[in-house]
Order: sequence, then structure tokens, then C-alpha cells
Amino acid sequence: VKAVGLDPRNDFNVDRILTKNDAQNLIQLCVTRLLDTTNPSLSTIKMQVYFDMNYANRAELLSEQHRVLEGRLAPVVRDITDSRPRVQEEMENVYRKIVSYVLLSSGLGSPTDIEVVREVTAALQSVFPQTEMITFISLSKKNKEQQLKKLAMLVTGIRLYNKECQKGGSSIDDLPAILNEAIPSATRTVDEGLNTCHTLAYQYTALLESMQEDQHRYTQLSSFKLKEALFNVRQYEAFLCILLSDAIASAQEVEKMNAQFTATMEQLKNTVQNKVSVDTKEVFPLFLALSNLWSGFQDEILLLSFLTNMTNSLQQFSEIQSQLFPEEVLTSLLEGVTVKSDEERIRETMGTRVNVSDFKNQDWLFPETTANFDQLLIQYHGFCAHAIGAKGLTLPGNPAIGILKHKEKCYVFSSKEAAYIFAQDPDKFIQLNIEKAKEHAELIQLLELRHQFEYLAPYAQARNADKCLMKPTTKCDSSTQTDTHILPPTIVTSYEWNEWELRRKAIKLANLRRKLTRAMQTDLSHMRRENSTQVYLPKDVSTQTKRDNSSNVPRPQIFLEGLRGGSSPTTHVVKVDLTRAIDET
Repeated sequence: VKAVGLDPRNDFNVDRILTKNDAQNLIQLCVTRLLDTTNPSLSTIKMQVYFDMNYANRAELLSEQHRVLEGRLAPVVRDITDSRPRVQEEMENVYRKIVSYVLLSSGLGSPTDIEVVREVTAALQSVFPQTEMITFISLSKKNKEQQLKKLAMLVTGIRLYNKECQKGGSSIDDLPAILNEAIPSATRTVDEGLNTCHTLAYQYTALLESMQEDQHRYTQLSSFKLKEALFNVRQYEAFLCILLSDAIASAQEVEKMNAQFTATMEQLKNTVQNKVSVDTKEVFPLFLALSNLWSGFQDEILLLSFLTNMTNSLQQFSEIQSQLFPEEVLTSLLEGVTVKSDEERIRETMGTRVNVSDFKNQDWLFPETTANFDQLLIQYHGFCAHAIGAKGLTLPGNPAIGILKHKEKCYVFSSKEAAYIFAQDPDKFIQLNIEKAKEHAELIQLLELRHQFEYLAPYAQARNADKCLMKPTTKCDSSTQTDTHILPPTIVTSYEWNEWELRRKAIKLANLRRKLTRAMQTDLSHMRRENSTQVYLPKDVSTQTKRDNSSNVPRPQIFLEGLRGGSSPTTHVVKVDLTRAIDET
């Protein structure tokens, strides 16, 4: 609906509310486009929507797969961690559940295969006998989950080692061998699709160029939807390049893991060497490493399956090419037309480049003058910025001609002439490209014009707006340092401006003229050496000459009788001393 509304040929004004007639007209146009099965434009949009909704990069795909696997195993884990067995029969039941979890999490064999179950049980008992169930039950829930994961990895490593020694593991597929055969096959399939795309793109481009040069050819070919077919092929090519890049990354990862797996297995064999008992500190890390590497192989199998499915599914959107342009029709149309590949077009323009002096206010970037030249974010998916709007063609741009930097965006061109024309009025041609994208909605994603049509941003880009919409900058932080004094210092430290200080120095020098330094040596001091002695320093010593003492004496108790007087006129006082003797105390 938005694409139809954007198309200027449909004469919809997006700034006003649609009337009832406008709505009916819009619906009719949309239905007509949806039912037009002969239009490559519709197939291109379907291809873009399919890829956008189904494609995921390595990290996202593996993260989702691990999340799904954990979700499937969650009920089994919960059943094990929440159980509280008390009797022997319940203990054995929980142990059997642990065996099931180990088998399911490793993905090596079917849980219904008795031989596989026996093999897993024997491997588990070698590292986790039933006598340790009491210790396992006493752990916290989190520790139980960690222990289960570790047990699953150890059992996987043991089974892989037994398979290598031909003592079991018959149900385990040879994933490295499968990957070594399947990845080249998948890469060849993508390569074949890319070669077909390239051939068709070169042929369509040659036909479109011949239409613009010859009016007769234009009349002959105008009924064919060559532009739409070219955009379809270019979009298919872009998606196949993404899948091919993933396949190459997968092949490199498998090659690296193969070397690590072989080295780890060899180290494990040398460690065990038919010994009856081996230290767990030596072999357990090797078993865990084998398990991790095997999980990596399983991830690569998943990624390869995903890439193969994506390649096969995208093929249906390019089938319209053979319907519109059968091989005999295309051959007849190409009579007398020179078909050039993208590489040939770039080679033809390798010797030419923009003369910077011809442009005063334009910023041009070249490989020898720009750091990280290959990492610049080129607009329009690397296609010529002039040919899109002016000719409606997707010609490959040649960065060696010169990259125009306009308003912090970089543009490449297919020829020096195209670069000069575009540089005279960049905003005009940028607007032309936007108008061309409005006529052909599939160009919005093909040319990465989402910043111009943000409301039409693909689902995956809107979902990961913080990742996909970020543009790599061509600038970098740098710092320079200039020495404060480049030349050696010329300061005369002996200079004095004070006249009195100079006077003092002059007097001092004059006095020195009358001074003599004399030295003599006697027979006794001749050839003597300096001697030194070492003594112990006196240490602090303290003595005590007296001690404090105390004694307790009796308290005096003296009483006087007759102080109040009596009947007689004279007072008789009697003194009574009741103080105790000293020797009694």
C-alpha cells in the first residue's frame, strides 16, 4: 500500500486525507499489482520480505537454537532438581531421569534405542555412580543444574573417545566428515546461482544501454520489463552474496575446529594409554573440550541446513526470469549487443580518476590519501550514484575513480564523466534517485535507502535499529604533541642582572687570586689507609632503687566525759582514750 502510494505515477497526495474514491482507487491498484504474476517487481518485493523475515546471522541463529533446546529440556531439568527422593527406589528413578537428560542434551542417539541408553548409563556411572546421589540431592537447585550440564558434557566426551577407540558410539554420526562434504556442496550451489545472476545482470544491463542509444531498439524492447528484471537479479545476487559469506565463515570455523578436535583426541589418547585408572584432573578437562567442540560441529550442521534452506527458498523468486526471458528469446535480443561484465567495466575505468582541482567545494577520497578506504560506507550498495536516477541502471561503481563525500555520505561512480556530472549538483541527482525508488519500491531495500524511507524500513532492520542503522564513521580520534622548546635551551644560568651581585662575585674572584691551597705528606702518613671501627652503641638501661610501701595505723578514738556539765558548779571533764595499740592492727 505504501509503495503504491509513493509511486508518483499514481498521483496520490500523501499530505491530504484520502477520499472514498481515492481509497477505492488505491485498493484497485494494489490488487492489480498483487495479481500481476508477470511483473518481476512483485517477485523482488516478495524475495525481500521473505529474506528479511527469515534470515538470521550466525549469532542470532545459534542463540535462538540454544534457547529452544533449553526450553525443551526445562521440564526434565525441573523434574530432577525438584525431586526429593528418600528410598532407594526413588533414587534409582531420579538417576534414570539424569541418564535421559544427558542423552537428550547431547543429541547423540535416540532415547528409545536400548543400546544407546546402556552406553550412556555406563559412561555416567564411571563419573557419577549412584552412591553419589545423596550428595547430589543435598545441593541447591542452581548447583544441581550446573552439575547436570557438566555431567552431560563429560558423558559426551567419554562417548566420543570410546567411538574413536571403536569401543562404542555406533549411533554417533561422523559430523566432521559430513560437514567436509556438505559445505563445499552448499558453496558450489550458491556459486552456481551467483554465476547465473551475474550473466543475467550483464545481459539485462547491455540491453538497457542499447535501448538508450538506439530509438529502434527502444521501441523493440520497451514492452519487456527489463529494469524490473535487472533489479530482481541484482537483489537475488545481493542475498546470495550474504549466504556465500556465511558459508565461507562456516567452512573456516569447521576447519579450525577439526584441527582442535584431532589435537584434543590425540592428547586424550596419550593421557589414558590403556591405564586402569587416570587422574580426573587430567582427563576431565579434555572430555569437556571434546564435548564443546562437538557442540560446535552440531551448530555448524544447523547453520548449514539453514543456509541450504534459504538458498533453495530464494530460488523460487527468480524463476520469473526464465518465464519472461527464455533462453532463445534472450539470445535473439542480444544479437549485435556487446555484453560487458562488472569486472570489465571496472577495468576499463581503472586508468581514469577525478581531478580534484576541478572542484573547489567538493571533498574527494582516494585510496592513497584515505585511511580505511575499503571500510567506507558507500551509498546505493556500491552502485553508480549517477546511473540510477539518470538511466535507471545499477552499474557497479569504481572507487578508484574517486569517492565523492557529500554531506557526510560517500558516493561512487561507473565513469569519470558520471562523477563530474553528479558532482556539479549532487542534491539534484540524489533526489532523482529517490524519485526512481518511489517508482520501483524494490530499490528502497536494494539501494539501502532506508534513511530516506524510514517508515518502510525492513522488519529485521527495525527490530535491530540500534545495530543495522548505525553507519561506520570514517573519522577517528587522534592526538598530536608539540615540544614546548624544539631548539636546545640557550639560557645562560650564570647571567646576573643585579649589579651588586656582580660586584660580590668580582670581589670573591679577586680574593681567590691571593689564596693558595697547600698539602703535605709525612713519612708516617705515607701509604696509609683509612681505618674504621665499629662499636656497639650504649643501650638504655633503667634501675629501680626503692619501692613504695604503705602501712595502716589505728584510727584515734578519744572520748571526753562531763562536757555538758552537772549539778556541781565546777565542771569535771574525764578524758578516755580508746585508741587501739599499733601492734594490734
